[in-house]
Order: sequence, then structure tokens, then C-alpha cells
Amino acid sequence: MVFKNTASLFRFMLRRDRLRMPLWLIGITFFTLIVPVAFTDLYPSQEERDGMAETMANPAMTAMVGPADLDNYTIGVMTAHQMLLLTAVVVGLMSILLVTRHTRADEEEGRLEMIRSLPVGRLSNLNATLLALCATYVILALITGFGLYALGIENMGLEGSLLYGTTLGVTGIFFAGVTALFAQLSESSRGTIGVSIAVLLVAYLVRAVGDVGNETLSWFSPLNWVTRTEVYANNQWEPLALMLGVAIVLGMLANYLNAIRDLEAGFFSARPGKKNASAFLQSPLGLAVKLQRTGMIAWAVGLFVMGVAYGSVLGDLEAFFEGNEMMEQMLVAGEGYTLTEQFIPTLMVVMALLATVPPVMAMLKLYGEEKKNRVEHLLGRAVSRTKLMGSYLIIAIVNGFVMLSLTAIGLWAAGDVVMEEGLDFGTIYGATLVYYPAVLVIIGLAAFFIGVLPKLSSIIWLYVLYSFIVLYFGELFDLPDWVGQLSPYGYIPELPVDDMEWAPVSILAIVAVILMTAGFIGYRRRDMEG
Repeated sequence: MVFKNTASLFRFMLRRDRLRMPLWLIGITFFTLIVPVAFTDLYPSQEERDGMAETMANPAMTAMVGPADLDNYTIGVMTAHQMLLLTAVVVGLMSILLVTRHTRADEEEGRLEMIRSLPVGRLSNLNATLLALCATYVILALITGFGLYALGIENMGLEGSLLYGTTLGVTGIFFAGVTALFAQLSESSRGTIGVSIAVLLVAYLVRAVGDVGNETLSWFSPLNWVTRTEVYANNQWEPLALMLGVAIVLGMLANYLNAIRDLEAGFFSARPGKKNASAFLQSPLGLAVKLQRTGMIAWAVGLFVMGVAYGSVLGDLEAFFEGNEMMEQMLVAGEGYTLTEQFIPTLMVVMALLATVPPVMAMLKLYGEEKKNRVEHLLGRAVSRTKLMGSYLIIAIVNGFVMLSLTAIGLWAAGDVVMEEGLDFGTIYGATLVYYPAVLVIIGLAAFFIGVLPKLSSIIWLYVLYSFIVLYFGELFDLPDWVGQLSPYGYIPELPVDDMEWAPVSILAIVAVILMTAGFIGYRRRDMEG
């Protein structure tokens, strides 16, 4: 029986994730429910909502959050337009992390071998994982859907609210299928997460480019199907049937591949290495680069393409600007800066936060290796803790600089081609690189946690998420300035609209150095895990 004791494993997984899954559900539901309440206070009249619709009617915003019925911009449509796609991306990320944890990661760390020594079927673990995720997303769909309806906001009816919640749930099931498939193809949990996140990013980029210029192209992205549900407008359920159908096919394919492969094997097998390692690879820095090389290249390509995607819409932005009285008034208010120049800081903070992810991953990799008992093999030789941590820190620092530079180059290269007057490279590069001290603070915080409070290292991701929320939605929700200034990104001058301020940038650089130094001291003194 290939499915024997699937139900027992299903209950076991729910028990293992008895804290993790509720935290995901509470976080997603909380941010979903507070948005329409905030919109009701901020835009009480239809006239104000129509004004917001005009500001959203440009290619840059369409690329970011997708299309919407801007002629009927009610609180419900506004909520779905500005929140549904971004929340779906978060749900997709949740699926990738949880499915990898219960499949390839358990296999990699030997847990699955122990489970298979018990009376369980060959496919039981994979299907118990998918069942646990499906049950979680059914709960997410119900509490989100009924929660939105319970707010009692006009134009947010029961059908639209349930469609909103179901869209999130089906998106989660879809990316659970994607990750289950790549867990069979890849040989490691790192590869599974990397490729699955790459699919998520490509889906977002294809939708962004397609929504702006080619609707046919957009339909190749599952995230386009999310926006085509037209929640609170026309309430289309058909795209969800398409997404669910593809998810079932992905799940069946993952089952087939799981049935025909050996334990710990993958269909994307690693190539045999060279017989003798180079002198660089024999150093801690060389080994760390080797371990992270594939992921760094993938992120570099992804961020460059994202820069190109955003840069490609800047030409249309200027065309939209011509003849739009409201936007022309904004130009005057912007003290002579073009709309494109005023949009650059908004784009830059989003791109800077995304560019923060790979260097933080590079830094946290050190603690990941420690948890897997691999660090002790290095420290048992003539390698000091300072040299080991310094190797990962150098990679993270260089990584952050390269990622920011690539986003700037991609944005400038595409924007310069599509805009009549072109873009000044120095302006774009300066507006991007000014965020580097904030990125260094996040890297320093990661080093501090690894050195002093290693078990709390994952908190750094909550801080990055907090920075994204308060800076992306800060003006939308009219949040006070101090909320944004709890994040290092809140102190960065918004170039080129603002003047350059060296004082806060210099202080951030000093804070980063202090955090890194504290991390080194803590790492030298504390006990190693394992």
C-alpha cells in the first residue's frame, strides 16, 4: 500500500506545525482584514476613491499590483486591487517553505528514512504533506472570506469575500504542487526552495510585463489568474478552476516521480566535482562561495530582470502623464521633477528591500551550516571562528552591493531605451546605492543574531517584512513617521526628489559596523550547536 498510514502522518505534520501554521494564518488574515478598515477611514467618499483610482491608472502601478475595474473603484475593488496579488505572493512563499520542510528537507536530514522504516507507504509522506497544506488553505479561505464579509463594509458582499479567500487558498495549493514537483527534481532543500522561488518570481515578472503590454503573455502566469478573478467587481470563479486543475496535475506528477526515484536522489543530479580542489576552494571563503554560487546567480539574474521590467514601463508612464490633469498638478507639487523621477524613490525602496534578501540569506547560511553539524568539521582544522564568520560576512556585503547595482543597471538600461529623453545613469545608480547602508544594517543584524542569539536568527525576516509593510503602505495608511523610522530604510533620503543627506546614511553605516563587531565577539565566545 503506497498510501499506508497517510492519515497518521497527516496528524503528525499538523502536530509538528502546531505553532508555525497558525502564525502564518494569523499574520496573513490580520493584514488582509485591517486593509479595508483602513481604506474606509482614509477614503470615506466615492470622490476620494475615484481620485485614488486615477493615481493607480498608470503602467507602473499596473505592473506592481495588476489591473482592476478603476471605473468602479469601491472599497472592495480597492482592497482586492492593492492587496490580493501581493498577499497571494506571500501565500505562495508560505507553500514553498512548508512543503520543502516536510519533503526534501526531511529527506536530506534523514528523518524520512526513519519514517519509512515504520509501516508507512512509499507515497504517504508526500501526500500527507499535500493534505496538511490543503487543509490549512481551506481554513485560510474560510476565515479570510467570512472575516472580510463580517466587516460589514458596503460593496464587500459574501460572494466577493469568499472569492477573495478562496483565491488565496487555491494559490497556496498551486504553489504546494509546484514545490512538491521540484522536491522530486532537486537533490537538496536549498535547490527546491531556490527553483520554486524562481518560478514565483518569473510568474510575477511575466504577469507584470504582460499586464502592461501583452495580455496573451500575461495568461501564461498563474499570478495573472489571481487578478483575473476580478474580486468584488465581476467575481469570476473560472480562473480558480484552471489554477486548481494545474495544481492537481502537478501533484500527480510529483507522486509519479516520487514513486520511481530512490530515496535522497533527484532527477537534477549534481555533477561530480573535480578530483582536486583549487586553492580558493580550500579556503573558508572559497567553500562558502561554492555552496551559495547557484543561488546568488539566480537572484542576480532575477533582480536584473526585475529592474528591466520596471524600467520598461517608464516610457509609458510619461505618455500616461501627458494630458492627465491630476498628474500634471502633482508635477508642479513635485517642484519641477517629472512623474518618472517622482516614481523612482517608490520603485527603489521596493527593489532595495528585495535586494536585501540574498545577502541576508548568504549571512544566515552560516547558522544553517552550524545546525547541520558541518561547521565543526571546519573549526576542527586550522580555521578560526573569526575567519569563518568573516568569510560569510564578506560574501553578504559584496552580495548586497552587487544586487543593488544590478537592479539599478536593469532599471536604467530599459528606462533609457523606452524614454524619449533617456535616463541619467548617475541619477538612477545613486538613488539605488543610497540604500546600501540600510542593507548593511540588516546584514549586521543577521551577524549579531548569529553571534549572540542564534536561535532567534529567523526574526530578521520579520524585520525585513515589517520594513516592506511600513514603507510600501506607510503613505497609503497615513502612518506616522516614527513607524517608518523603526526601519533603517526609513532614514534613507528619497533621491532624486530629496537632497542627499550624509548624516543619517553615515550613522547607519556606523550602526552596521557596531552590529557586525558584536556578532564577531559573540560568535567567538558562544558554544557551537550540534
